[in-house]
Amino acid sequence: MSRNEYTIGDHKKHNRRQSHLGGPPGMRPGEKPKEFKKTWGKLMNYSKSYVPAIIIALLFSAIGTVFTIIGPSQLRKITDLITAGLITGIDINAIVTISTTLVILYGLSAVLTFSQGFIMATITQRISKSLRTSISKKINRLPLKYFDTNSYGDVLSRVTNDVDTIGQTMNQSLGTLVSAITLFFGSLFMMLITNVLMTVAAIFATIIGFVLMMIIMGKSQKHFMRQQEYLGAINGHIEEIYAGHNIVKVYNGEEKAKETFEKINNDLYESAFKSQFLSGLMMPIMTFIGNLGYVTVCVVGAALAMNGYITFGVIVAFMIYVRLFTQPLSQMAQAATNLQSTTAASERVFEFLEEKELEDESHKSEILTITQGNIEFRNVKFGYDEDKIIINGFSAKAKAGQKIAIVGPTGAGKTTIINLLMRFYETNEGEILIDGTPISQLTREKVHALFCMVLQDTWLFEGTIRENIVYSKPNVSNEALEKACKAVGIDHFIRTLPNGYDTVLNDKANLSQGQKQLITIARAMIENAPMLILDEATSSVDTRTELLIQEAMDKLTIGRTSFVIAHRLSTIKNADLILVMKDGDIIESGKHDDLLEHNGFYAELYNSQFEQAS
Repeated sequence: MSRNEYTIGDHKKHNRRQSHLGGPPGMRPGEKPKEFKKTWGKLMNYSKSYVPAIIIALLFSAIGTVFTIIGPSQLRKITDLITAGLITGIDINAIVTISTTLVILYGLSAVLTFSQGFIMATITQRISKSLRTSISKKINRLPLKYFDTNSYGDVLSRVTNDVDTIGQTMNQSLGTLVSAITLFFGSLFMMLITNVLMTVAAIFATIIGFVLMMIIMGKSQKHFMRQQEYLGAINGHIEEIYAGHNIVKVYNGEEKAKETFEKINNDLYESAFKSQFLSGLMMPIMTFIGNLGYVTVCVVGAALAMNGYITFGVIVAFMIYVRLFTQPLSQMAQAATNLQSTTAASERVFEFLEEKELEDESHKSEILTITQGNIEFRNVKFGYDEDKIIINGFSAKAKAGQKIAIVGPTGAGKTTIINLLMRFYETNEGEILIDGTPISQLTREKVHALFCMVLQDTWLFEGTIRENIVYSKPNVSNEALEKACKAVGIDHFIRTLPNGYDTVLNDKANLSQGQKQLITIARAMIENAPMLILDEATSSVDTRTELLIQEAMDKLTIGRTSFVIAHRLSTIKNADLILVMKDGDIIESGKHDDLLEHNGFYAELYNSQFEQAS
């Protein structure tokens, strides 16, 4: 498990993530933007192809609300007709006509509201799908340096939690907000043309609601932002701890892991509680203001009706208008709260999408059609941090078909050299050439296609053994598959499994670390690339299995330029060239026997292993 630091209090998670073949020594945490308008501008720009449909949906919402607003004026007419009819006789035909108009208005409102909901649900799910796709593609375009300095769990949180938040809020809140605004101003307009005095009384009762809503919104936004940050932090911590659960148990780190989890969990609880509590206050406050508005309308309306200034129908209409007028306040407050949550999520998503990408290589057309396998390092300098160079003027040549072993103490730069050869990272200075062609002139995909690789850490996905071995290699025959497995001595074991090569590797498939490594070695054989990289490929297996693998590797390296990183120096005795590294430099080179005879640093390393063994 990689080393991680968690600073209590500021919640900045420093992750020293390892790439496929190692990683840099540290990170610099970035700052997140906190601009509401700018973030929503980015979201709208990202969704610009859907903007016309969104506008149509919001228009449907607004028009449907307008039909709802017209309703009380028709109810007023019905009430006045009934009141007058108590003396002169009720005009049934007029009441039926107005009632039919009301049914049509409310029916159109329902149809438009349904249409708005259908359109927004469709659009928001497509936007969410598009965002997840963009993040997935972005991951493939990011340099490994990004993942060396960011938690995997935090990246996953952006793909899942943040994108879901954006989709749900856009679906639920935009239509609600437009409807609420239309309802609010429409009700206000209808009240004004109905009776100004009663409108003023109703407005006075709701001013308090506006003030409280603005105060609560200002307080809750920062808590919603922190909630999203802590959610990413807790995902990263959980992913990390459970990925290295065995190490935590071995070193009795449960208490420390628990303390860290509880700290992040408490901070997430506090931010979530404050944000949800403040947003939850809006509904009861708006309910109180609405009830206060009812009382005000009843008192003022009764006084005006008794003096003959208004009819009873006006009071009935105003009772409905007050509800329509105060109801949008709570809806707008809730929608505004949700939009704040979406802003926080969008900031994190677009921050990720705007990360610096790998250089575009679409213009590179250089192709190595026939690869001999001559490799040359010319005065290569490199540092994961530009201010701290760890590879100092590295120069070496590997002839086609040679087996090159790279040895040295931990931190000498062995894995870094392979990282540079594979173009996982770019050199600060110098060049690496394959058959005389600088790898910087080749696309990364073409460089990767030249190598097959077996790493110390195995990687198997949930799928059949067959799928794992032929991973990303088309048209592999059963004969070729079985031949590769026999070469590494795993064919017999696979055939003892219930479904043989079609056995699914998942939590129920209990494979040893050595068996997993053998599968990855078979995968490298199937790849059949002209060059080979072995990074401590036999370190996870027993001595007997190591001998079998070593024999298979000797066959595999025939005709291929091979780079072997080894700590067990006994496994690289037959290497054509051994490069001894220390502090980013080659301090010795030669064959095994020559280096022992030289009695230098390599001899010291070699002899120390046998001394420890004895």
